[in-house]
Amino acid sequence: MLDIKFVRENPDAVKENIRKKFQDAKLPLVDEVIDLDAKLRATQLEADELRNKRNVLSKQIGGLMAKGLKEEAEKIKAEVKEFGDHLEELSAKQTELDEALTQKMMIIPNMIDPSVPIGKDDSENVEVQRFGEPVVPDFEIPYHTDIMESFDGIDMDAAGRVAGNGFYYLIGDVARLHEACLAYARDFMIGRGFTYCIPPFMIRSRVVNGVMSFAEMDAMMYKIEGEDLYLIGTSEHSMIGKFIDQTIEEEKLPITMTSYSPCFRKEKGAHGIEERGVYRIHQFEKQEMIVVCEPEESMKWYDVLWKNTVDFFRTLDIPVRQLECCSGDLADLKVKSCDVEAWSPRQKKYFEVGSCSNLSDAQARRLKIRVKSKTKGNHFAHTLNNTCVAPPRMLIAFLENNLQADGSVKIPEALRPYMGGMEVMIPKYNSITAKKK
Repeated sequence: MLDIKFVRENPDAVKENIRKKFQDAKLPLVDEVIDLDAKLRATQLEADELRNKRNVLSKQIGGLMAKGLKEEAEKIKAEVKEFGDHLEELSAKQTELDEALTQKMMIIPNMIDPSVPIGKDDSENVEVQRFGEPVVPDFEIPYHTDIMESFDGIDMDAAGRVAGNGFYYLIGDVARLHEACLAYARDFMIGRGFTYCIPPFMIRSRVVNGVMSFAEMDAMMYKIEGEDLYLIGTSEHSMIGKFIDQTIEEEKLPITMTSYSPCFRKEKGAHGIEERGVYRIHQFEKQEMIVVCEPEESMKWYDVLWKNTVDFFRTLDIPVRQLECCSGDLADLKVKSCDVEAWSPRQKKYFEVGSCSNLSDAQARRLKIRVKSKTKGNHFAHTLNNTCVAPPRMLIAFLENNLQADGSVKIPEALRPYMGGMEVMIPKYNSITAKKK
């Protein structure tokens, strides 16, 4: 959410930002919030003036009573009461105007960083750089669920009977690999100086409204019926929510944390074959990272965060690239964002395995997360988040890039301690030759 003072003083810039995000339907909101803001400030001024007059008159009542001027005192009492009644009306009007203003302000997108490429949607995102050499082996890579099935490692049919589409059972070595990746990611991030945390997996509506836009909430969140609770779509939600209504001493910044959680998402809409299996699902697990910092440091931390993900994937012999998100692909609270995409030898292209975002003070303003500074005065913090790893989707990249011609999967050295020293996963049958048959 933007600062209303900024909108008031820079309406043309705010409108141009909306155009750059190709959200022209939101342009009238700028004039509407400026009008509501003017009415709110006028109402506040009227209420303050009336309150001062009432206070002055109230002080006169005692003096008049002491002088025996009861009739005059009663007249002033009646006038004070009228002022009080009118103040109640003004207070109700203020509340109504403030709620309407806040509602509209929360729909206006954040100001994007000047470095963000302009584009309508994710098809216009821009590749920045690649890490590792993408390789296509001289044998056909099976679909990822076929690879998992060769290890007796997945059962989606049983999951469908138990929970419906979008769920899975991971079994045996595949399940162990899943947990190994999360454990390794935990220790990897601790090694980078981040504090490990396991957060609540449900959050209240005020936190939901603080960390994401209404459109994102509707598309993602599962609500607990009859309670003011939502299942988290990512641990970033409850991790940033941890600081709601807090004023943090500047000496304690930056706060850098890494968190484990299950994640739950509606994932509305139809998806192509490459997004089936365990690519786009309702339940998964994730190792996340968040930063709460001073405004002038947020771009530095942005680069630190996405590079952490790149480094993590490279230790697992997975080629990746950084993809800059264009203006039309940015969620409304973000000022800058990039995806880390992993190479898929099967598809011969990259696909998303993580997303890094700088939200400037948008979440902090909504959640009232302030910094107490002796030199700069109290101000809103900046918040950032990034995915370290999110299996089981990440397993697709891992299995495809580490699959060998005999159907086995090599275990990179970094992951072996978490797999009991295992150097290679041996399948029950060769998924490559079985698929050819």
